[in-house]
Amino acid sequence: MFRRHMHLAAAAVALAAVSATAIPAAAQETQYFPVASSRVGPYSAMGTGYYGAQIDYMNYVNMNGGVNGVMLTWQECETEYNAVKTVECYQRLLEKDGQRIVVFDTLGTPGAYAVINRMAEDNVVLAQYGYGRTDAADGRVWPWVFNAASHYWSQIAVKMKFMAEQEGGVENMRGKKIVHLHIDSAYGREPLPAMRKIAEDWGVTLVEISVPPPGLEQQSQWLQIRRERPDWVTFWGAGSGMNSTAMTNAARVGFPRNRMMYVTFGAAEEDMFPAGDAALGTYAMANALPGQDYPLVKAIKDQVYGAGKGNLSDQSRIGSVYWNRGLGAAVMWVEALKNAQEMHGKVGKAVTGPEFRDGYEALNMTEERLGEIGIKGMIAPFAISCDNHEGAGKFAVMQWNGEKFEQITGWEAPLDPGYIRQLVEESAAKFASENNITPKSCS
Repeated sequence: MFRRHMHLAAAAVALAAVSATAIPAAAQETQYFPVASSRVGPYSAMGTGYYGAQIDYMNYVNMNGGVNGVMLTWQECETEYNAVKTVECYQRLLEKDGQRIVVFDTLGTPGAYAVINRMAEDNVVLAQYGYGRTDAADGRVWPWVFNAASHYWSQIAVKMKFMAEQEGGVENMRGKKIVHLHIDSAYGREPLPAMRKIAEDWGVTLVEISVPPPGLEQQSQWLQIRRERPDWVTFWGAGSGMNSTAMTNAARVGFPRNRMMYVTFGAAEEDMFPAGDAALGTYAMANALPGQDYPLVKAIKDQVYGAGKGNLSDQSRIGSVYWNRGLGAAVMWVEALKNAQEMHGKVGKAVTGPEFRDGYEALNMTEERLGEIGIKGMIAPFAISCDNHEGAGKFAVMQWNGEKFEQITGWEAPLDPGYIRQLVEESAAKFASENNITPKSCS
């Protein structure tokens, strides 16, 4: 009886998640999505988990009737988290069986910068799930680009807010020193404009130290950190090798891990386990919390993996940080598709790029809707608007206890969200002026 009850619950989650209506196979249409994966190379841990979840969710949606009967199709191309290969994959994935893509997800800031100027011309949404160009959160300048799941300037502001709380208040940050240790790429440098402003306002000394990709050699950087004797280190790395190397080097020079704060792309189980005891106490940021107890996660494990259609060979990774993050990204695709169908009178039919863009901009992930989907608590509630493409602008702080992440805070916004938004708008306006772009009116 218990097993039967669980199957019924899984089916209920499926129906709520996609509002699926089964229709005869002969009448079914398809919607094509690209998977620009990164399963090979030093960033494979995040790529296999993230894109594995996206494929798992699309399989799950199809197994439950599609999106109002529209079945999802996809094609995968390996980028190796390389900007040049990301462009090649974008071109290769742009069309399949006569249908063009409506969304693209690079899972990397270098790749996002490489294709971002193609989006408006090609009518494709660039869905930067917590990465990418930050000032693209101004939808008036970047109508085809979204930072949903919150961007890096909000993230660094939440990090510094947490540091200030640990120090007893912003007034106690004056005279403190923060090292920003980062991979030497567009991704590693992305938070610096906001970080520099906040540090200046607070009277904090900011020391910027870069690490050449792929970041496996950090000895000289950590010797410099030992000489600098900072109060905090913000670590902006990618790939389990780079991230675990930082923790082992911190232990070697005696820098306390409970004074290190990792970016979301270092905040995964695969980043912590290789470092062993050296990872204990490390803080990390989350825009999608790990866990297998969310109803949708349970339903996918039961239905998709139960049928032998799961994308991961290691089922213990289901519910991990990277897998849940990929799930959150794919949920947005499906919700945007559902919105687009309803907004444009195309329920039961595929949508175009402009129609999908409208559906993505209409995302309203309330607590109630997240609960219906089965991921309430996994991500912060948010809504997108014409001018604000960021989403929630909130992050949770986690801490590694040696076996798993423990959630330390709730979903936290920057101390002054308006200030961060002002920085975004100023940067976007500057870009628009330099490139003769007339911002879209959102009145």
